[in-house]
Amino acid sequence: MHRRTVLGVLGLASLSALASRALSAPPTLSEAPIERPLMKNPISLAQWSLHRHFGMGRAEERNPNPPDPCEFPNISRADYGINRVEYVNQFYQTKIELKNFAEDLRKRCDDLSVTSVLIMCDGEGMSGAADESARTTFATNHEKWLAMAKTLGCHAIRVNAIGEGDADEQAKRCADGLTKLLAVAKQYDINVIVENHGGLSSDGAWVVRVMKLVSDPRCGTLPDFGNWRDDAGVLQDPVKNVGLVIPFAKGVSAKSYDFNAAGDETLLDYSAIMKSVAASSYAGAIGIEYEGKRLSESDGIRATKKLLERFGCSA
Repeated sequence: MHRRTVLGVLGLASLSALASRALSAPPTLSEAPIERPLMKNPISLAQWSLHRHFGMGRAEERNPNPPDPCEFPNISRADYGINRVEYVNQFYQTKIELKNFAEDLRKRCDDLSVTSVLIMCDGEGMSGAADESARTTFATNHEKWLAMAKTLGCHAIRVNAIGEGDADEQAKRCADGLTKLLAVAKQYDINVIVENHGGLSSDGAWVVRVMKLVSDPRCGTLPDFGNWRDDAGVLQDPVKNVGLVIPFAKGVSAKSYDFNAAGDETLLDYSAIMKSVAASSYAGAIGIEYEGKRLSESDGIRATKKLLERFGCSA
């Protein structure tokens, strides 16, 4: 289920395995009314929700004729009525060095009245590598994405806190790698945010520790509702973990897998998770990230949007 880590650290096989474990849980069939907090957060769409449409994933599942990824803002607005978007850097690897690429994409967004929220970055090194020079490389590798984020008007890039060594060593090394990246990011006036995205980063308490070690107002978290799995792939109390990291949030990822007849997510306790978000000071966008298989990507996005709207969020 760690959709983007597949592109940098875990590999596509890991994505498939974790997604299978996530979807193996029996759906909750109850259609009893659920208490929902009233929220006013805007809704955004994470491009990974359409990763098969854009040509990624298993060969038998992905679109054999994917569209230009620069069509994503138009698809988000025209097909789903969502005018805030979150990009995935891997779709733009062949474009990032092209002259005026980011400027042209910005013009598309401006013409559509679409706001670019953030870029999710993978495959650019390890923030917590044992070798300090590798941590420096991690920071410099992200500069092209920081420049793209600045041009598009994003407020942040999302990176991974993954390292080498035991938990203590990884916390210190990841904090150092993030600090090095922040020194570059500040030149672009862009935030750096960390998602629970596999390994120790899927432990909320450990992520909080890293945030405190970094201790920089430009560094924050991107709580993903579903990426709280231990090394065995077992989901570890998403409500508790989201509650731990939400005070540092500069983004929120509304992961979803499947829905019952009442329109409620069947694996995650959305009511309790959203209460944690509502109780925090976070007022930014909540990004749809559908990752299920039973519903199509399009139907999953629409179901997640409808669920968020029932909590008061709006596109």
